[in-house]
Formats: sequence, C-alpha cells, structure tokens
Amino acid sequence: MSDHTKARMRRRAFFLTVAERKALKDLMRKRKIEALKARRANARTDSSGLLLLDQGKSARFVAKVLFLDPDTVRGWLRDFHYRGLASLEAAEYLEREGYLNSNQEGVLKAHFRDNPPRDSNEVRDDILRIFGVGYSRPGAIKLMHRLGFKYPKPKRLPKEADREAQEKFIDDYKRLTSGMKPDERVVFVDAVHPEYQSRPVAGWFLKSAKPAVRSTTGGQRLNVHGALDLEEPRLTWVAGKKVNAKTTLRLFERLEHSYPESRIIHLILDNARYHHAKLLRPFLERPECRIRLHFLPAYAPQRTDSSGLNPIERLWGVMHRQVTHNRCYPDFHQFAEAIFGFFDRTLPENWHTIRSTVTDNFRVITHDQFRLITPFAT
Repeated sequence: MSDHTKARMRRRAFFLTVAERKALKDLMRKRKIEALKARRANARTDSSGLLLLDQGKSARFVAKVLFLDPDTVRGWLRDFHYRGLASLEAAEYLEREGYLNSNQEGVLKAHFRDNPPRDSNEVRDDILRIFGVGYSRPGAIKLMHRLGFKYPKPKRLPKEADREAQEKFIDDYKRLTSGMKPDERVVFVDAVHPEYQSRPVAGWFLKSAKPAVRSTTGGQRLNVHGALDLEEPRLTWVAGKKVNAKTTLRLFERLEHSYPESRIIHLILDNARYHHAKLLRPFLERPECRIRLHFLPAYAPQRTDSSGLNPIERLWGVMHRQVTHNRCYPDFHQFAEAIFGFFDRTLPENWHTIRSTVTDNFRVITHDQFRLITPFAT
C-alpha cells in the first residue's frame, strides 16, 4: 500500500465520537427492528458501514462486503456528516414516490435550471444542503431524469454569431453553385492538428469489463492543411511543422496542379491570418491564377456535427472517430500513416457512408438557439 493511500486512510479513519460508536453498536444489538431500518443500520456496524469507514476502510470495500453500490455507502456517510445519528432514522424510506415531495421537487428543478450541476455528486450535494436528504448516485440520476433534465455536453459557440452574415454567405454559396460551369470547382479549406495521444471516448462495454486506452508520450502532432471537394470526393492536403502562409501557398499550388482542367477553383475558407498573408499576393495576382477565394463570415460557427458553414470541419470529426478515438499507435510514424491513409483511401472508398455527415446543408446558428450557461466568466 502506497504512502499516499495510507495517508488518505488515516485522514478518513476515526471520525465517530465514542458516544456515536456506542449508539451504532447498541442499535445493531436490537433483535426486533424493522427490516428496512435494520438494513440501513447494518451498514453502520462494527463489521460494515460507518464503523468500517471509521476504521479506515474504503467505501468500495464496504460496498463489496454488503453487495451495495459504493455511492450508496458514500451517500450514507455524507448524510451522517450533515445529520449525525438522526440520519439512521428510516422514516423517509416509507414514502414510495421518493424522498422529496412535489413542492420540494419544484424548488429543486428551479435551482438546477439556474445552477446546472456538472455531475451527480453535485446534484447529491445540493439536495443534501438544501433539504438535508441523502441520495445515492443512481437515485440522483433517476430524480434528474424525472425532473426533465438530461446530460448533454454544451456546444461550443463563437463569441459572436451574426445571423445576417451567415444568411448572406448561404445565399451567396447557393448562387455560386447553381451558376457554376462544368469547368469550375468548389473546395472547402481548413486545417486540422491531430495530436499523437490516445483520445478515450465513452462507448458500450460489457459490465464486467474495465475499459482503458494505452497512453502515448511525446506530445507530437500533425499539422495538416486540407481542401475538400464534395463532388468527387477528394481531399487535397499538405502537411508541415505548422500551418502558416507557406503551407497555404503550397496548398494553393497543389490545387491548381490537381485540377488541370478546371478554369476556376473556388476556395471557401475562414479568416485565419495566414489566409490573408502578403506571401500569397504574388501567386493570387498572377493573370493565369485559377484560384478564387470566398471567405466565411467572421466568427462563423465551427462545428464537427451536421451543422456549421464549413463541411471539412465535419470531415475532421469523422476522421477522429475512425482513426484516433480509443486507439493507440506504437509510434508517431504509424499514427501519421493512419491519418494519411484515412485521407487518401478511406475517404474515397467509404464516401457513400461519410457523405451523409459531411454535407453542405448549412444552417444558421445563433446564440438565441441555445442557453448560454456562463455568458462571461468574471
């Protein structure tokens, strides 16, 4: 056992007073006791429960002995810290519809609407602080579902989201694509920076499994500047030590080389500084230049799902799901080969399934469509 673990146990052990310890033991010696109260008291005896915690045993160990959930034991401990021996009363178990009445649930719903908890532990803490009632983790989750809450990850929005600018871009894009001639192409440009590090994500595993992903070291990452053609499909890309004006110029040159029969290549891209660099002017100002730039609105929402204004950003999301999520590569070279293999082989071979996600079905995104949980940090 490590010194850190021993220190934690020492801090946790011996929190009961002599009187509390005696009261718990006396309670367990009673022969005639309601079955439900006996079970709860049983978790606080010298062979289990609070008395075991008092001796430095972990909640996980106590739960294993009693065939209970560790969060249930932790909930009893938290309840005891707030209410002392009064927490042993089992009266609240008699109400079958739950610990809280409808009025209390209404108060709790309003509280959580204005103060969204980050996890079930915060839910349990707030219930215990406001009403003095202890909940297990499963019970707290069921309560939140019953109150109409769910557990999504907040969407990342830009600092500003101009509806009119987005609508104008969508209208301009429709006019561009509807009026294009056969010798014109449209590609969407963006950069991606996959890091050579495992990316654990949630999934469905057997209950008996303990899923884990091997981590990597080094902090290396790829820097890829790409241009996606939704029609062929084709991803034209370049890689470098970093994405800058030089990689942008290389990408422009490669695009002209990749589309020798196209009279005009329309590039839709964001307002990154390197897309406006002076280094690009000589290339773009050539009489024979076939590149035409169309910039996205400032602060355009960047999304990897089915919305947003740049489909290539959605392609990056598909790439991560298929190549980096819950995967570990022996070295950076194999990691890079997997990424490039997705671009060069997986994308064209599986475009019929990827196409439903990577689309130009644009939607306007504004702040009023969401609830900003923290407008600005203070």
